[in-house]
Amino acid sequence: MALEDAKTQVDQAFTRDSSRGASFENAFGGATSFLRRRYTKDLSGFDLAVTGVPFDQAVTNRSGTRLGPRAIREASTLQPYDPPYGWGFDPLGEFAIADYGDLAFDYAKVADFPDTLTAHIQGILNQGAGSVVLGGDHYISFPILKAYAEKFGPLSLIHFDAHSDTWQDDDMSRIDHGTMFYKAIKLGLIDPATSVQIGIRTVNDETWGMNIIDAPQVHEIGPKKTAEKIREIVGDRPAYLSFDIDCLDPAFAPGTGTPVWGGLSSAQAAAILRGIAGVNLQGGDIVEVSPPFDTTGATAIAGAHVAMEIIALWCWTRREGV
Repeated sequence: MALEDAKTQVDQAFTRDSSRGASFENAFGGATSFLRRRYTKDLSGFDLAVTGVPFDQAVTNRSGTRLGPRAIREASTLQPYDPPYGWGFDPLGEFAIADYGDLAFDYAKVADFPDTLTAHIQGILNQGAGSVVLGGDHYISFPILKAYAEKFGPLSLIHFDAHSDTWQDDDMSRIDHGTMFYKAIKLGLIDPATSVQIGIRTVNDETWGMNIIDAPQVHEIGPKKTAEKIREIVGDRPAYLSFDIDCLDPAFAPGTGTPVWGGLSSAQAAAILRGIAGVNLQGGDIVEVSPPFDTTGATAIAGAHVAMEIIALWCWTRREGV
């Protein structure tokens, strides 16, 4: 059946007649929606929406992450043929997942961007769907968390990164990808006592109450113990997962703006993400994929896999019979 479908399927982003199921369209052709899901703004009957935020005007070093959503979508065309390995169920077959397209915003009015993004995510949540966001620089998590906290209250943040992004900045109007989680704590969007940061390997002496499993500790205790610690910290509270691709070592993800050596491997990240199955995940994002700094496309491939893992985590607790 897959071979026959491959001969006829094309532009599934627009032509697919079902919101569920695999896609066998040639990976090298067609319109590149995420995982060949249908592009739509109408989420009636959909469980989850993937949306892109091509914004990189908050970076402190190299720009280019505005091209991340496009590259992640293209990389994802290698994935929709089979269920994600190691999960034991098929999110694409069991759940209706849409590609909600990208956020529209005026690049010349940067000050308007945060409220525009918050409203965009509210538009998804108000239709009864969850969201997985393709960034974009890491600042985008702050306006997204505003929308989620409005609906769910303070969230437990599961944060994969080389940097804590909690440097003190009490000017809430500043748009900076290194201070937004400090602001999220101060505004009560996240609960630091039940939040955890994984893979940190840069110095910030003030943790503001966040739990940290830094990169050396991950290497020492391994993915299984790391996942156990995450689940213990977060418990069953509503959680949001934010994955900065620079959590991975530059050997695995060179295409990012602020690379730091000594990071996680792709295998470690995959094992940790699968090991936290069962957390009460409400949404998530993958950020800081900067295609101009990786001609191989490996970083975008990693980003696409992280997004699929976030989808699997979101779906895990919502499977039929669970």
